[in-house]
Amino acid sequence: MIPQSPLGTFVLCGQSLRQHLAKSCRQQIRAASSAVSPVELRYDKIVPPDGNETDRPLVILHGLFGTRRNFGSLTKAFAKDLGRPVYALDLRNHGMSPHAEPHTYPAMAADVLHFFQTHKLSNISLLGHSMGGKVAMTVALDPDLPRELLAHLIIEDIAPARRALSSKFQGYIEAMKKIEASAVRTRQEADRVLKPYEQDPMIRAFLLMNLEYSTAHQQRSLKFGVPVGLLGDSIPEIGDFPWSPGERTFDGPTLFIKGKKSKYINRNNIDTVKSFFPSMIFEELDTGHMVHPERPNEFKALVTNFIQSN
Repeated sequence: MIPQSPLGTFVLCGQSLRQHLAKSCRQQIRAASSAVSPVELRYDKIVPPDGNETDRPLVILHGLFGTRRNFGSLTKAFAKDLGRPVYALDLRNHGMSPHAEPHTYPAMAADVLHFFQTHKLSNISLLGHSMGGKVAMTVALDPDLPRELLAHLIIEDIAPARRALSSKFQGYIEAMKKIEASAVRTRQEADRVLKPYEQDPMIRAFLLMNLEYSTAHQQRSLKFGVPVGLLGDSIPEIGDFPWSPGERTFDGPTLFIKGKKSKYINRNNIDTVKSFFPSMIFEELDTGHMVHPERPNEFKALVTNFIQSN
């Protein structure tokens, strides 16, 4: 985050000093991330009966604190309805994928592009939720992306906006650190530590899915499988976005699915969405931010119809 300048509203080349510094910082992050070696992402794969593993796949990216298993039975349903391979990835610092710095969108996008190349994928439909949606958008806007590589882009309830994350996320990090420091041994104990930070039992259950459990042969206190400190330090970057409106566009078929009760896509950023993705189609379901688990059948229908009709 760029602190308020004591210089007030000085203007530099038509921009405030604060805007100039923010832009410079993002350019440095993009340059640094492009020099980072991509990590090998862990994944689940479903192959259709014809054995096709590479052409017209659907690739799914989860959100913050999520894993490749968050889409559950939907991955099998997508494979069945579309008749094409489906890949669900663990992004860096999540699930079973390696822990690595930096946790920025250019770095995560580089991992995904490396995955495409390693697995020789073509005509890809890319679906991302929340943080994974911003990763997917960063992939689509990458200047080195071959235009024909990405056939469809599907974004679930997130905009390409620069907006600080809710203070709740730092609260989650604090609670997760407290759980590890408390040497709890059961999920119930961990839930009691987390409850003051989050009243919704579904969100608590989602966060606690990241706990690594001891085995019968190795009894130990519970730890999180994600690098809690690294993710906590990266909260500002997770709220950011690498590009400014007007810098890049993706004109391929793009679907945005908004949760009606969610504020992540709103009247203040919808024009920004359109500036990056001029061919976008907008759909809305009566849900909160977690659109696909709240309305799985309707969500599946929107995605499959969009891919099949384009």
